[in-house]
Amino acid sequence: MIAKTLPGLEQVLAQELTELGANDVEIGRRMVAFSGDKEMMYRANFCLRTALRILKTLTTFHAETPDEVYEMVQNVKWEEFLDTGMTFSVDAVVYSEEFRHSKFVAYRVKDAIADYFRNREERRPNISLTQPDLRVHLHIADTQCTLALDSSGESLHLRGYRVASCAAPMNEVLAAGLLKLAGWKGDCNFIDPFCGSGTIAIEAALMARNIYPGIFRKEFGFEKWKDFDRDLLDRIYNDDSEEKDFRFRIYAYDINRPTLASAEANAKAAGVSDAITFEQRDFREFEQPEMPAMIVTNPPYGQRLTPPDILELYKSIGQRLKHEFKGGDAWIICAKEECYDAIGLRPSVKYQLFNGALDCELRKYQMFDGRMDAFRMSGGDIKNAEERRHMQEKHRSRTLRTTFSRARGEGDEQDVDEQYRILEHKHAEFERNRVFLERAEEKRRRREERREHGFQKGEEAFPRRGGMNDRKGGFRRNEGGFQKRAGGFKGHNERDNRFGGARGKSGRAGGFGSHRTGGRGR
Repeated sequence: MIAKTLPGLEQVLAQELTELGANDVEIGRRMVAFSGDKEMMYRANFCLRTALRILKTLTTFHAETPDEVYEMVQNVKWEEFLDTGMTFSVDAVVYSEEFRHSKFVAYRVKDAIADYFRNREERRPNISLTQPDLRVHLHIADTQCTLALDSSGESLHLRGYRVASCAAPMNEVLAAGLLKLAGWKGDCNFIDPFCGSGTIAIEAALMARNIYPGIFRKEFGFEKWKDFDRDLLDRIYNDDSEEKDFRFRIYAYDINRPTLASAEANAKAAGVSDAITFEQRDFREFEQPEMPAMIVTNPPYGQRLTPPDILELYKSIGQRLKHEFKGGDAWIICAKEECYDAIGLRPSVKYQLFNGALDCELRKYQMFDGRMDAFRMSGGDIKNAEERRHMQEKHRSRTLRTTFSRARGEGDEQDVDEQYRILEHKHAEFERNRVFLERAEEKRRRREERREHGFQKGEEAFPRRGGMNDRKGGFRRNEGGFQKRAGGFKGHNERDNRFGGARGKSGRAGGFGSHRTGGRGR
């Protein structure tokens, strides 16, 4: 199987998969390959915080033309996954000199599947671009092709708790990735002074309580598959044995009151409003916290949001951290080097990431009294082992790039290996395709969010469309919390009011618009 993720989060996702019990974990570019059974596929969709999609590989093959792709696709026994009464769609991602048009390749895959059934049964399944029963994915790198089924359906970053939004909301997978990179474990207070729609604060609360992100999903793609095991998913869904209490506080600040109202609504929908304190506050008035805390935040970059005097804002961030956050770690993601320069502090760790199509860096600032040499002499350490390993690898990569650039710049063309030239050309082509695809994905995500949250006041936030409509019980919106679970596993009927009201998991219905028969409350 393949778990797709955002650039820069591959190592984090690999660690998640290892902790989940996956086998043969192997890191690639924007993906992590792994192996496991059906239960592992279900758990990967339900539990992983930094995965965008989980793909189940059907076959891999070599092809140099669309016609060869057509022939290889017809070799799959499609009757095991699809029948003429179902619908399907095809998505293709191409990084290749031989295949220049991804849509044409997708059309050939679609033709191969349709002709496969037409030749066997004189009928063919229909195409559905919005809610297909089966999503087929083709990935081509040069001439190596991987044909897979998308088990997730909608992207896994669409958790299901976002009922309100604001300008430039952060992707939930990226927010979880920032927290994982920062080492957030829920063992201290947490502060996001530029909370926006509350994504980072909400993900921090879910992570601190070890509530899996799949708990809010309306449905997964594999629920429409022919071999779907309802009892297996129910067992995974009902298992809350790993959840835990959070004894600290999360503080989410923003200067904009309407934005803060959106964040509060999202936290309420996620059932973590009791763990987060929202407050309208200007960061320039930030004061030293009474207890140890961690900051992870996403200030305006001056791209999609442009507050006046953006550099002055970042200068004040540096000043507040230096004078009012001694003894704490602050993690800041930004897309502009001049903004980091305005902070005026030396970061100890840097991670290269993407926020949408924006090339960003996540930087760690460890705050302490006095000079750095005195801090180190007293036994202080500004990097842990993992952060030190990351920076060493980053330095080696930079050294290799510098050596290659110097060789080309000095005109030593004959010293540059021919394979290196091919690799450089492929890398440039890959980067062009990557930027194009990321921009297209960002536009698609915004359209989905507008369509997802375009309901009228008073309507259900997440109306159920298809899927397991017979599933009963579930999350029910009830004055900022959830109703108590009726039934479920023995010994778990008595729940404390940890979610601003007792949180029950008898299924997925009410405010989240889904119904699970035989789920929690069976």
